Amino acid sequence: MNTDAWGICAIVTLATLFYIFYVPGAVYLGPEKTRAAYLRERKDAVYENLRDLNFEYKAGKVPDIDYHAMKSSLEDEAATLLAEIARLETTAAALDANRG
Repeated sequence: MNTDAWGICAIVTLATLFYIFYVPGAVYLGPEKTRAAYLRERKDAVYENLRDLNFEYKAGKVPDIDYHAMKSSLEDEAATLLAEIARLETTAAALDANRG
C-alpha cells in the first residue's frame, strides 16, 4: 500500500472512532424514574398482557391448559405489583403526615 492509502485509512479510522465515542457536553437523560412509577408501568404492561391473552384465547389461538396457567401467572404478578404499589403509597402518606 502506498502512503496515500495509509493516510486515508488513518483518517477514516479516526473519524469513525470520534463518531462512536464522542459524548456531547450536555446529555439529557430524561426524568428520574421512581420505584412507584416503574411499578405502575409494569402493572399496565401486565394488564395489557392479560387483555391480549383473553383475546387470543377467545380467538382459539391458546389451548385451555396454557390459558389458565398464563392467566394465573399474570394475575399473581398483578396482585404482587398492586400490593407493592399500595405499600409504597401508604409509606409515602405516612411520611407526609409526619412532616405536616
